[in-house]
Amino acid sequence: MALLSGWGRTPASAGDEMAVDASRPAEALSGLGDRGALARGLGRSYGDAAQNAGGRLLRLPDDVEGAVLDEAAGTLRCPAGVSLDAVMRRFVPRGWFVPVTPGTRYVTVGGAVASDIHGKNHHADGSFGHHLRRLRIMDADGRQHELTPEVDPAWWWATIGGMGLTGLVLDAEFSMIPVTTSRCVVDTERAGDLDDVIARMAEGDHRYRYSVAWIDLLATGRRLGRSVLTRGDHATVEHLPPAQRRDPLAFAPRHLASVPPGLPNVLNRASVAAFNEMWFRRAPRLRQGEVQSLSSFFHPLDAVGHWNRLYGRRGFLQYQLLVPFGEETTLRQVVEQLAESGAASFLAVLKRFGEANPGPLSFPRPGWTLTIDLPAGAPAVAALVRRLDELVLGVGGRHYLAKDAHLTPADLRSGYPRLDEWQAVRHRVDPRGVWMSDLARRLELVAPHPVPGG
Repeated sequence: MALLSGWGRTPASAGDEMAVDASRPAEALSGLGDRGALARGLGRSYGDAAQNAGGRLLRLPDDVEGAVLDEAAGTLRCPAGVSLDAVMRRFVPRGWFVPVTPGTRYVTVGGAVASDIHGKNHHADGSFGHHLRRLRIMDADGRQHELTPEVDPAWWWATIGGMGLTGLVLDAEFSMIPVTTSRCVVDTERAGDLDDVIARMAEGDHRYRYSVAWIDLLATGRRLGRSVLTRGDHATVEHLPPAQRRDPLAFAPRHLASVPPGLPNVLNRASVAAFNEMWFRRAPRLRQGEVQSLSSFFHPLDAVGHWNRLYGRRGFLQYQLLVPFGEETTLRQVVEQLAESGAASFLAVLKRFGEANPGPLSFPRPGWTLTIDLPAGAPAVAALVRRLDELVLGVGGRHYLAKDAHLTPADLRSGYPRLDEWQAVRHRVDPRGVWMSDLARRLELVAPHPVPGG
């Protein structure tokens, strides 16, 4: 048994890890006990989504050599255990970028499907599920199936965002973005307060493929929600300075540092306030056309190994909410509550979502999404997030399950009104309840059916 946690480092549980033989994946279900099985990738979901206390955790091989690019169709067929980092390192130098990336490269293709990941381009390109073309999935009896949006669409959409609970994704085919450089061209501007950044994003995001705003959640009064807005698109060779044009697709991101183990929580109100002041003042009032590397623009925290240790042994809660367009007053109330609480959030970003896909558990839908980090051991954090939950759920909002560590079953039903539809598909494809997780038990996503013969 291995004691495992999510990236937030809380809560942890013990499960039996097993490597999956890609040529004989059904063997991974042999001798399975009544706690079931779950795929686990790189452990970058923040809460308990990739944990299975007392059960089996399946690790698929990271076989990037098995990824096949169809340049004519612009698609990649990729084993599910391969990380987006490996995909980018192999295919960016060949002129192809992933259709969607979250704030880290260290997620697997299978995890991208299960969490229906989104990024800075959702307002323009949607989530990962929008770009999927085919899945090969193993059911609870070890049988393999080819799914497409046309072949069993109910199972297809239940799997996209289904948190790994509808089967073991073995490989996926998805569209890629053609690029001519490994860099982005970026515009950066300051916004004086929350209303200012909302207005700028609402008015101008359609001109950019990628958009995100960093928010100072310790600012109050007239500065409430002051932000740094960063937007851009993939750079062409013409955007590059002469020295970079010699190898415009070079891509080799590096670690700059690593946080040592055993560090106490260094992200307190004073340190975060100092960082926020520096970050806001350092940002230009307006800078256009800056060339940045893909890793700097999309994955700045990946340059710091084990950055989650900055919150100390007790870890942190990552809280990602969504409120629909038209509920900007509620978004303001959330920011006011956070600013008044003085909770030190090292990470606080705001994005706009575009159209949803048909997945009943897919998180994105039209609206505003705010992501924050909160130290798990800080006083009154539990009471704060419950107040925020009431605001968010009260206007038809929801929370991202891939980052959740605190919601209740009632919260889940409130935020995901199509839950019964998803559960019906799940019961059809896994009536014995083989696929299971700590998150599924906590939120009563699935009935705790015992696994006969375990």
